[in-house]
Amino acid sequence: MAPQANIALVFGTDTGNTQEIGEKIAQALRSYGYSVDMMNVCDVTSVVLQQYRFLVMGIPTWDFGGIQEDWEDFEGDLQLTDLSQAVVALYGLGDQRGYGDYFVDAMGWLYERVLATGAQVIGHWPAEGYKVAASLALNESKTEFCGLAIDEDQQFELTDRRVATWVNQIVSEYECCALAS
Repeated sequence: MAPQANIALVFGTDTGNTQEIGEKIAQALRSYGYSVDMMNVCDVTSVVLQQYRFLVMGIPTWDFGGIQEDWEDFEGDLQLTDLSQAVVALYGLGDQRGYGDYFVDAMGWLYERVLATGAQVIGHWPAEGYKVAASLALNESKTEFCGLAIDEDQQFELTDRRVATWVNQIVSEYECCALAS
């Protein structure tokens, strides 16, 4: 087993849903023995991010692929951050029925920016079970998202199971990364 790490769970939220899912993720990570520091992206700097080896980042998608405002405001700082020593897992919230062509697009937007920092991204999530026409968060073959996709509007009853399964997955993937370095 890899040494336990402090995890930064960074989220942006307007309605509180992304924070609420973040709290579920943090609770699940703590059950594996990890220490989790939850932070609103409004309160984060690049210096803070660089202090963590393991980061979980959460972002909601607004309307037709809109980026949550606090993440948009942080984009410049994120682009200047060197996360080449970090492992990052992403989660995103969206509404697949109302915005099926844009479901969790913001997570895809964040994924591109995180990759540019040099971070290793883990936690890709299967697209099976979602009814999505398109998404910037899907891979080319449309078989998986770049992180955990949550739909609290249409599939809220699946959230707890998805969070538990995904956290188990990212813990395993992180431990493999930590042992390899």
